[in-house]
Amino acid sequence: MPTPELRDDEVLVQVHAAGVNLLDSKIRDGEFKLILPYRLPLILGHDVAGVVVKVGPRVRQFKLGDEVYARADDFRIGTFAEFVPVKEASLALKPKGLTMEAAASIPLVALTAWQALIEKARLKKGQKVFIQAGSGGVGTFAIQLAKHLGATVATTTSTTNVALVKSLGADVVIDYKTQDFEDVLRDYDVVLNSQDNKTLEKSLRVLKRGGKLISISGPPDPEFGKDIGAPGFVKLVMRLLSSGIRRRAKSRGVGFSFLFMKPNGSQLREITRLFDAGGIRPVMDRVFPFESTNEALAYVEAGRAKGKVVIKIK
Repeated sequence: MPTPELRDDEVLVQVHAAGVNLLDSKIRDGEFKLILPYRLPLILGHDVAGVVVKVGPRVRQFKLGDEVYARADDFRIGTFAEFVPVKEASLALKPKGLTMEAAASIPLVALTAWQALIEKARLKKGQKVFIQAGSGGVGTFAIQLAKHLGATVATTTSTTNVALVKSLGADVVIDYKTQDFEDVLRDYDVVLNSQDNKTLEKSLRVLKRGGKLISISGPPDPEFGKDIGAPGFVKLVMRLLSSGIRRRAKSRGVGFSFLFMKPNGSQLREITRLFDAGGIRPVMDRVFPFESTNEALAYVEAGRAKGKVVIKIK
């Protein structure tokens, strides 16, 4: 492929490593067509760590040779390649103590956890949060972030990953193969839902009145439609898709919101500080070579990765 054209407010990054996310395979399979109407063929890949090789005329914060990381911008994704353009506003200097592979594992999951727990939930010290799928990419970071904020953390995982999530700081660990979280958890302030609709429904019942249910796996709500400036018919579809869960949440005195994370360089800089201070560590499962990108995607889709999967490109 030709080297991508650079816009005035973008930086061209030579990709050293790229994180692999379920979002990549969902876009490939057309699951997000309503939200992100991509035209195929396209290069996938949302997470990048690499080196700045060119800057647009309006860029002020970055220079050639800077080691950076980012979650690439929607409609400008393509980190499964040698070069990717990233908006200056979405980029941050990578944490100094991390390898390129470790840095590439961070942006999408860390920003998801940050925007869910800090922006939407306003999670505070002493509150209780239930983070589903604690050994997954978002879960491993969200547990650590919630503990950093001073919350009590409950999570679900399989028997083999109990020690991992405890080492990240989880206080209450539910083995989903032998236990039902609904039987164990009560009066939680926040639930971060990443599972199916059945789990979403059950999550309502573990929250106390005034609690917040934040879902990163859908259904999209009208607020999100407004945020992305969706056309009228798309907003209507979102309203219909989420009407049941919003109605049930309201009847229980619980807030429901859908989160589709956005790239954000200033939040990434805050996240970098956490890594530099040693308060949070990356959790990586496997690093695949560039030529095994399809195998890396299939491995992530199988849903058994502990932490993140990364592709090494340079």
